[in-house]
Amino acid sequence: LIAAPRGSGGTSVGAAYNCNLKAFRATTDVVINGSSEKAGVRDALYISGNDGAVKIVSMSIGDVFYSSTVDDGIHYAYNRGKMLIAAAGTSLSWTSWWGVIFPASEPETVAVTGIQDAPYYTRCNTCHSGSQVDFVVVMQRASNTDRTSLTLAPSGNTPAYVGGSSAATATTAGIAALVWATNPSQSRSQVLNRMKQASQIYPSRNSEFGWGLINAAAAVQ
Repeated sequence: LIAAPRGSGGTSVGAAYNCNLKAFRATTDVVINGSSEKAGVRDALYISGNDGAVKIVSMSIGDVFYSSTVDDGIHYAYNRGKMLIAAAGTSLSWTSWWGVIFPASEPETVAVTGIQDAPYYTRCNTCHSGSQVDFVVVMQRASNTDRTSLTLAPSGNTPAYVGGSSAATATTAGIAALVWATNPSQSRSQVLNRMKQASQIYPSRNSEFGWGLINAAAAVQ
């Protein structure tokens, strides 16, 4: 969703298909709930903070509980100018009543969730929303909740499907990379302001969906 390359076989491409990508495996799964996982995320954020080539950190991970260990890493990377984009939360439909999870709930992060392609803003049936959400991405059909966004095929040329706030976060990170690429000397706040100003709800802010959908084409102008 962020950086899948362009090809000729009909497969999907990433939002910023020509960007550089550095990947870290800091957790066993998407939940940051073990001490080694918390330390792993902190260390990945420290490494990213110290890497001048890294501008955006995309985190499709989290927990309902706060972690001071992870927060140390969040502050470290943030204080070095990195844009930290985090998933608001994805869970089973009967537990998605929970608000925005950590670390997306932190003020240093840009929180993202997924919505349906409905006439009105409606979150995906497994996505979390709340006052900390900054942006949304369409991730699910309103008429068929089994239909989510396309991603690279595990093999061959038949695309796979992914959804939830995790996929929305990766997509938003790709959009941020596109905006930053128009002028690499921009600061984080300048890039974020361009994303806000190109969003559907801006200058208003929705209590559940933030500034709303980003018009990527407008954001890069």
